[in-house]
Amino acid sequence: MATLSVKPGRRFSVPDWRANAELLSANAERQRSASHRVRQEGRVLRSETGTQTKWDEQDNKTRLTERIDSVNRWKETLDKCLADVDAEIDTLAEVKEAAEHALQAKNLPLDVAIECLTLRESRRAIDVVRDPVEEELHKEVEVIEKAKRDLQQRVNEAFEQLCLLQEVHQQLSLDHRGKMEALEIDRVCLSLNVNSPNISFKVNPTQVPDGSSSLQEWDDYSQRNKDRAEAEMKASNELREAIALTIAQTNNELEAQRVLTEFALRKRIRDLEKAYDELKWQEKNTLEEIAEMEEDIRRLEEDLRRKMKDLKLAHTRLETRTQRPNMELCRDQVVQYGLTDEIRQLEGTISALKQKLAQSQGALDALYKQLYRIQTDIGYKANSLVLDNKCMDTRRKLTVPAEKFVPEVDTFNRTTNRALPPLQSRQLQLA
Repeated sequence: MATLSVKPGRRFSVPDWRANAELLSANAERQRSASHRVRQEGRVLRSETGTQTKWDEQDNKTRLTERIDSVNRWKETLDKCLADVDAEIDTLAEVKEAAEHALQAKNLPLDVAIECLTLRESRRAIDVVRDPVEEELHKEVEVIEKAKRDLQQRVNEAFEQLCLLQEVHQQLSLDHRGKMEALEIDRVCLSLNVNSPNISFKVNPTQVPDGSSSLQEWDDYSQRNKDRAEAEMKASNELREAIALTIAQTNNELEAQRVLTEFALRKRIRDLEKAYDELKWQEKNTLEEIAEMEEDIRRLEEDLRRKMKDLKLAHTRLETRTQRPNMELCRDQVVQYGLTDEIRQLEGTISALKQKLAQSQGALDALYKQLYRIQTDIGYKANSLVLDNKCMDTRRKLTVPAEKFVPEVDTFNRTTNRALPPLQSRQLQLA
């Protein structure tokens, strides 16, 4: 007869079954209550955060708008400052150029006065007198040099002021470019919304970047740039007035002094031939010394090459003897030490020859440089002689217009036939 198999396992009682059902029911009730509370809190949070987010975004849009207006006001201020600085730079540059022209115009009367004084130094014996002509010429030189110093000082001041204005312009331009970039960035930020395609999460967006400035520092920076620009433009305006006054004063003083000396000056040629001949003699001796030095250097180089061959021979002998077999590899004093002493002696000799060769090369280079200076000075002297030969009518340059000025033929053309030797290529390289 078949029997019913009973699955082994624990058997719970009916009270346990009922207790479990009541526990499940109570837990479900409690869980639903907790879920309801969380749902209500979530709805309140969504409502509050949604309102807060909306107001925060609106407030920040307003702040961005205000910030854009503030930056734009400074940009417009900087625009005006830049335009004013540009205008002042152009005006000051024109005044500086006028001062430079006035300064350059003083070179001709100064050259004429100096040439006249130089010519009068050729007077001899009793003719070398301190006459009114010489006194007026010295006064004219002093007036011209003082005028040149004053004008040069004004030109230097104008150049320095232009540099300051350019520096201010650069600083304003930098500030202006920063304002333009900031405006563009803030306008882009203002145009963004939640549906913009280029928004994304960023890594640590709330960090304060290095080099950030405060609002007060930002405002003070632009204010300092504006104040400095205004100060430099004021200084530039005062300098322009001073330059114009200096030009007028120097022209009046020079014209008055020119009238006093115009009828008294006479011209003679200053004798530069002695200096010219002395330089030619120095050139000849220097060329001879260069030739001797080059020959000595050639001999030193030949001797050095011979000593290098001797050193190679000694090295080879000493190295070859290391190949002797077994006991034959003997440090024999007569040969081994002799070769060693020979190498040391040759090395010392070669070192001394190289040092002397370097000294000779340095001396030769110095001679070539000196030769170049001598030949350059010869050119200066020859040019001075040519100019002095035309000094008989130099004073007419101050009264005769340049287009009508025709130099008088002088009788001292002999110095113009002096030919200068061409410079060697090495001399030009050393120069």
